[in-house]
Amino acid sequence: MASFSNPITTTTTTTFIILILSLTSLFNNLTAKNGHKTALHHNRRGHSSSINAIANPRLHQAYIALQAWKRVIYSDPNNLTTNWIGPSVCNYTGVYCSKLPNDTKIQVVAGIDLNHADIAGFLPDELGLLNDLALLHLNSNRFCGILPLTLSNLTLLYELDLSNNRFVGPFPDVVLSLPSLKYLDLRYNEFEGPLPSQLFSKNLDAIFFNNNRLTSIIPSNLGSSSASVIVFANNFFGGQLPPSIANFANTLEELLLINTSLTGCLPPEVGFLYKLRVFDVSYNKLVGPIPYTIAGLAHLEMLNLAHNMMSGIVQEGICALPNLSNFTFSYNYFCEEQGICSNLTSKGIVSDDRRNCLPDKPLQRNKKDCEAVNENPVECF
Repeated sequence: MASFSNPITTTTTTTFIILILSLTSLFNNLTAKNGHKTALHHNRRGHSSSINAIANPRLHQAYIALQAWKRVIYSDPNNLTTNWIGPSVCNYTGVYCSKLPNDTKIQVVAGIDLNHADIAGFLPDELGLLNDLALLHLNSNRFCGILPLTLSNLTLLYELDLSNNRFVGPFPDVVLSLPSLKYLDLRYNEFEGPLPSQLFSKNLDAIFFNNNRLTSIIPSNLGSSSASVIVFANNFFGGQLPPSIANFANTLEELLLINTSLTGCLPPEVGFLYKLRVFDVSYNKLVGPIPYTIAGLAHLEMLNLAHNMMSGIVQEGICALPNLSNFTFSYNYFCEEQGICSNLTSKGIVSDDRRNCLPDKPLQRNKKDCEAVNENPVECF
């Protein structure tokens, strides 16, 4: 999986080429569980199909689903669905089919990619008929409404990307019923309410929920899944980061909780995430010192603690991390930088220490504010 080091701007879905190359292997692995393998094949316009789609029950179901979907598409400025006509669904733009090698007369719809199509409409119940689907990518459209419960029929669905749309309602519990799901991207929508604790019991590899309206606290069982990337930025969770985050130790590489109203102290269990490369908790309400355990994160490349109310000492052990390339801790109340921390640019590390309480450093807070915080330090541990 590609790195997601810049979560909001660079964590995009699989590129078109990678989608085509990877879909074969992905769909083969998933359908092998049902006793058959497939080879991806997308008919191009002008390619004569030897299959009568109506005679193939799977493609006939797909035809019903796609025609129902086309009827509730209100705007298609790029005319991508113009050729969604007739039963030969494998010729439809954005629809990718796969033949079964055990019976080359049988094809199924294995993937749909309408990323960046600017299509407006909603998802009809009939999409549940696409039960051979492994990939559904609808990034950057204008789909709205709630997700149909019939999506629970997509038992082979591996990647679901509905980001940058206008979906609403509470967290879509239907995604919890997808047994093969590994990649879930629902960022930049209008989902609201609490996160269900069941989400973290699923065996997901990547979870993106940033820029929604999610509230309540982060569930205490955070860390029960095997995710390598978690991005919850720009929501309204509040509460503390639970110590159960340590359960992600064997998998988590990127954790981004920017602007999620986190409070309290960072738990020392963050330092147990030995694979962590990116950790960003900026623009929250965190207090207290930096957990000393972070100095043990040898793979850490980016650490952003900016715009909180943290205080105490910036420890030399963190600044000396072997792979650290960006350490931002501006707009806090730190009163001392140990050793090399006071001159990180000499190590080629991008750093920002403005608006703290650091003696002899420019652009710091006023003395009165610094004394009010550092004379009454927060006891976290």
